[in-house]
Amino acid sequence: MTSGTARDSFTVAVTGATGFLGRHVVAALTARGCKLRMLARREPVDASWGDATPDIVLGALDDPAALRRLVTGADAVLHLAGAIKAYSDEAFMRVNRDGTQALAEAMIEAAPAAHLVHVSSLAARHPELSGYAASKRASEEAAFSVLGAEKVSVIRPPAIYGPGDRETMVFFELASRRFIPLPGKPAARISLVHVADAAALLAVRAMREPSGKVQSIADACPDGYGWKQILGAAAEAVGNRAPAYFQLPASLLRGVGGSVGAFAKLIGRSDIISTGKIRELLHEDWAVPEAELLREPAAPPQHSLLAGFASTAQWYRQAGWL
Repeated sequence: MTSGTARDSFTVAVTGATGFLGRHVVAALTARGCKLRMLARREPVDASWGDATPDIVLGALDDPAALRRLVTGADAVLHLAGAIKAYSDEAFMRVNRDGTQALAEAMIEAAPAAHLVHVSSLAARHPELSGYAASKRASEEAAFSVLGAEKVSVIRPPAIYGPGDRETMVFFELASRRFIPLPGKPAARISLVHVADAAALLAVRAMREPSGKVQSIADACPDGYGWKQILGAAAEAVGNRAPAYFQLPASLLRGVGGSVGAFAKLIGRSDIISTGKIRELLHEDWAVPEAELLREPAAPPQHSLLAGFASTAQWYRQAGWL
């Protein structure tokens, strides 16, 4: 491993490289001189990788042969792929837990000395909240069980926002209204991180020795923000200068989540809004404790909440999303 700048031919195998976070991670690794190999279901047409020229391995997490090809010769494996929505708890487990286990087993066979950086979720801290959270905790356990702590670093990001993200765009859509609903209690704390900062931290972590730990990342305010602070920053970013706020009843949110989740299951379609997702939303403590925080001097957070939201809103407008 290195101190932050890749040696010649330092190879990183990446899953989830075509996703929102993955595209930024690829750029961060490329900037550090890494040789990249990526798993993809099909040849990417426009993955927005910039100057990166990765080797593509066609396949998926349920394809052991493709996983072995992916990791062969890799110095590090950066595991970003996973399901954030699914029509059942079992479907979450198949992708997040079983996919991670399959990748770790491929590493045992084809890259026994490689470092696995497994990108989990802050939700894994509370597996009782949702099928997603439980599957991410199970994925962490699978990584450690197969490879041992000496070859694994687990990173739990909070909510990641930035250019290209459709999930947190809801903050900006809500903040565009005259009356802005607050989905959680005033005491709630939610940590956030800009995607470029998350990508830089993950790239540097992949090039270090394995930590053997579960750590979290965040922006310069790991204690997090209240809902009014988050939506107020989003309102400022979209030019809403005089918003009014009102508290959404938790019972209303639970009812909506239950109805949408039941309908999605009935028709066999996954949906981001579910009973479990509402439980995550209503949970009051998504701050990152100091003891869990990954601090990396080579990649300190560069985006404050206000500046990060402003640049993100500008990107949304230019892309025609807002």
